Amino acid sequence: MTTTEIGERGWFAAKNIDRVWLFIALTLGGLALVDPEQLPPTLLFAIKAVLSTAPYMVLAVAAIGFLKATGAEKLVASAFQGNETRMIILASLVGGLAPFCSCEIIPFIAALLAVGTPLSAVMALWLASPIMDPSIFLITAGELGWTFAIAKTGAAVALGLAGGFVVRASVRAGYFQDVLLPKTQAGCGCGASLPFEGKPFWRFWQENERTKMFWTEVRTNGLFLLKWLALAYLFESLMIRYIPAETIAGVVGGTGIQPIVISAFVGAPAYLNGYAAPAIVSGLMAQGMTAGAAMTFMVAGGVTSIPAMTAVFALVKRSVFATYVGLGIGGAIFTGLLFNSYLSVLS
Repeated sequence: MTTTEIGERGWFAAKNIDRVWLFIALTLGGLALVDPEQLPPTLLFAIKAVLSTAPYMVLAVAAIGFLKATGAEKLVASAFQGNETRMIILASLVGGLAPFCSCEIIPFIAALLAVGTPLSAVMALWLASPIMDPSIFLITAGELGWTFAIAKTGAAVALGLAGGFVVRASVRAGYFQDVLLPKTQAGCGCGASLPFEGKPFWRFWQENERTKMFWTEVRTNGLFLLKWLALAYLFESLMIRYIPAETIAGVVGGTGIQPIVISAFVGAPAYLNGYAAPAIVSGLMAQGMTAGAAMTFMVAGGVTSIPAMTAVFALVKRSVFATYVGLGIGGAIFTGLLFNSYLSVLS
């Protein structure tokens, strides 16, 4: 083998290294060099946290595997038939419950727009989908509690409903008559290109291919969740160790609307994804972040995360994209204020 061939193989292998695992390794390596005494406590913190979340992670990956193997995802097509009001309501529910990743939603949305589905229903799905799904719900419940997870699910559905009805009113007023870009991107590699075909097959274990799909999904999503949770808990440990609590409390702590508004705009650059965010938010709350600000951070971060925004930016004109972002941030702020009020009443 020539030197060139060895170099090309080495470069190809480097390109296929998972960036999240690589970042974790580099972070731990840097910590070992800068503050070696902190490395064992950080590793112990992350390992304990992952183990405590493991039961929820197992439930999450099993649920995803079941939905994929049975083809139950295809039932979401029924949400986009008939009366527009019904479509908006069902799209909001589907967005908050269906296991779509932000990338997988692109071909699904493209298909909806191509067959003439009203923009109001599409917007409802767009807004609700990145905020919550079954696996995010279980991870959030395990890290932040069932109250927070249920409230975040309600926020996803409510934001979808609000966005859908706002867009419907705007269309009736003469806006958004031409929404699609001249050339839309049909997919990004992780979603089905034909989301409306086939019927669910509930007893998937009776077919070898579906059984293989179940275990493939369990393995793939299990590793996916594991790496993001490991990164999140690593961040949480380092945050608690190196960022003074008074700094966090000074920015997103206290009462009033200011910390909630700040959290909405901090969520965009700081948010990783729905699986990693609960652990990071847990660390922030331990240092003074209010529950309302935490909720705002997670809702706004989900809507304005790069994968979620890419799904919208790739398909529609900029006016629709700006509406999506505005509805997401505005809804996140309102959700945070409402959640703070709810907790105040309970206390």
